[in-house]
Amino acid sequence: MTFRYKGFLKDCPSGLLDKTAFQKIYKQFFPFGDPSGFAGHVFNVFDENKNGAIDFKEFICALSITSRGRLDEKLLWAFRLYDIDNDGRIERAEMLRVVETIYKMVGSMVKLPADEDTPGKRVNKIFALMDLDHNDYLTIEEFKAGSKKDPTVVQALSLYDGLV
Repeated sequence: MTFRYKGFLKDCPSGLLDKTAFQKIYKQFFPFGDPSGFAGHVFNVFDENKNGAIDFKEFICALSITSRGRLDEKLLWAFRLYDIDNDGRIERAEMLRVVETIYKMVGSMVKLPADEDTPGKRVNKIFALMDLDHNDYLTIEEFKAGSKKDPTVVQALSLYDGLV
């Protein structure tokens, strides 16, 4: 862990990683798309204390969950990513905002099936699978259960591995 801390300090001499620097890191991994929006959403989840910067502890805790966490931990982390306003539920509009940023990030690098070739279609597909009570928002329970049924949602969680 000392090595990682030294590397973190090398990249962030102040000991803090701000949103702009975080977005630049994502740009290295997605040079043909625009990862800034998605990186902004991920940054907000990493920034536990909401002070506008990620310190080493926040950085390592988030990496630990996204790379080595149990499935339920990863799903809770992903839920927090989509729950932009932190009200404990994912409204369709929130999911659409995040999915739009993912599509901008991957650009034309990924060929999508016809039923997922737009952010709106992808969100409709997810809500058809997960929103069983048709109230137009997802609870954590619905999100976890739906994600476990749809292997593509679980596979998408690996998108966060190693990006920071």
